[in-house]
Amino acid sequence: MSVIYQNEHIRIEVEPNSIPWLKIFTNHPYKEMSEVPKEIRYEIYELLNTIEKEMIEYYNPTKINIASFGNYVPHVHWHIMARFANDTHYPEPMWGKQQREDTLKLPSFDNFISILQHKINR
Repeated sequence: MSVIYQNEHIRIEVEPNSIPWLKIFTNHPYKEMSEVPKEIRYEIYELLNTIEKEMIEYYNPTKINIASFGNYVPHVHWHIMARFANDTHYPEPMWGKQQREDTLKLPSFDNFISILQHKINR
């Protein structure tokens, strides 16, 4: 996994996929969001908001999916995905049944990450 941002409380990783997909993790292994200190929860929500806005502006997706499960890994983390009507699984979740072959032609993910890092590090 590629870490694109990290501080003492949180890190953001890339989930390799055909769609733009990032994950936010707490560095401490909190099991539930209610266990996360208020300041860190606020920081997570601000990052979720920033990532969502940047994905919308850069990719113009059909929908943004944000999910937090942690059933297999009981560690607070969030998935943020830009979804497209012609992505491999849409309208199913990315963990669901594949609907079609990958035919997405998206703008540079590396460029998106650079823009996002600039916004986050302001």
